[in-house]
Order: sequence, then structure tokens, then C-alpha cells
Amino acid sequence: MSEPIIHMENVHKHFGRIHALRGINLDVQIGEVVIILGPSGSGKSTLLRCVNHLEVANSGKIVVDGIPLISAQNINVVRQEIGMVFQSFNLFSHLTVINNLTLAQRIVRRRDTEASKEVALNLLAKVGITDKADCYPSQLSGGQQQRVAIARALAMNPKIMLFDEPTSALDPEMIKEVLDVMLALAKEGMTMLVVSHEMGFARAAASRCIFMDEGQIVEEGTPDRLFTSPSQERTRLFLSKVLQL
Repeated sequence: MSEPIIHMENVHKHFGRIHALRGINLDVQIGEVVIILGPSGSGKSTLLRCVNHLEVANSGKIVVDGIPLISAQNINVVRQEIGMVFQSFNLFSHLTVINNLTLAQRIVRRRDTEASKEVALNLLAKVGITDKADCYPSQLSGGQQQRVAIARALAMNPKIMLFDEPTSALDPEMIKEVLDVMLALAKEGMTMLVVSHEMGFARAAASRCIFMDEGQIVEEGTPDRLFTSPSQERTRLFLSKVLQL
């Protein structure tokens, strides 16, 4: 097996007295879709945010695409290879959709106006909202805004996509349109690390599911194995509630 694109070794993270991550060991291979499950407060989002240094681990080792997160220079290089989509859409409200997608391309990737616009329009077609290019975020539904956020992340040509509960702020009827975009990305071979409670999506898209509780990885496996025959009682209890078994 090749070197993992994400390697976490004995990672700990504290917020004051709260021990949010307790010795996390995780490898993600290129093209894998790893979905992180678990109750609120289990450390899922903290794990995700440590991968691109939005949170700084107190100890342990994190290596992304062969680059250890040990210096400001390394961190900036790694961040250029990672796209992240949050619960909130984080779009620039004063910019149109097309300008939301072209801004970072021009500043970070140094693409000219025409090249960045071409990339943006192609990605808006990919997420199914080409007709919204000249709209402002306030003119879009929540599902449309989240699809713009995904397109904006993809515009930077990331090697890895991180999703932190991207559908949790959406109305139920808007969730499917976002998950469909994510499922298409998974099928195309994008490396993805996803925090989500969407079990149907996990079954359809995940190479591997991880169950976390109290800052630790309790269990991991394929969706079929984890959902049908978990080995840990804590996993069974969680799944019995979310799957209503």
C-alpha cells in the first residue's frame, strides 16, 4: 500500500481541561472516503480541523501529502491542497457567486480573470447551479449556498476535501442536493474526510467509517460491517439510536 495522504499518529488536543482528542491514530489513503460518526462532543470536528491546522494539536504527529505540519511554511503549503466545507456556508455576502469562486483562484493560484472564470463556470455546472453565477448568496437557498461553497473549495484543485457536517444547517428537502454533489465527488475518486450523521450517504459513499466517542476512535470498518455487526457495545448503542434499530 502506498503512503497515506493523511497520517495522524498519537494526536492529542486539549481545550483547557477538556481532552478533546485522546491519542488519535488514523491513516487515509489517496481516493478513500472516510466518514466519521459519533455523538456531539466526541471530537469529530476537532479531528478534522487539526488536519489543516485550524486547530493546533498539543502533541502527536500529523503529515498531509508527505508534509509534516511543523512549520508555518509547511502549513500554508498543505492548506493549498485541502478544501474544507463547513456547517455554515461562509460565502462572501457582498460578492456574487462567480466572484466568490474566482477570488481565491486569482490571489492564491495566480490565475488570470478569464481562466478563473472558466474554472468557476465549469464547477457551477458540476454542482448544477450555472444559472446562479450572477446572484448574491442572499438570493440562494441554503442548499444552493452549500453547493457554491463546495464549488469554491474545488476551484482550488485540492487533493483532499474535508466536510464538517455540511448538511446540518439545511432544511430536510435541501440535504439531498448537497449529498448528491458529494457522492459524485466520491465516485470520481476525490479523497474525502467527512463528519456526517447522514447514514444513507455513509452507506453509499464511504470506503470506511470511523466511530468516535470521548475523543477516541472506538471502532472502524466498512459501512456494511460497522452498521450491521459492530464489535463494540458503545458503537451498537449509538447506531441503535441513529438508525432506529
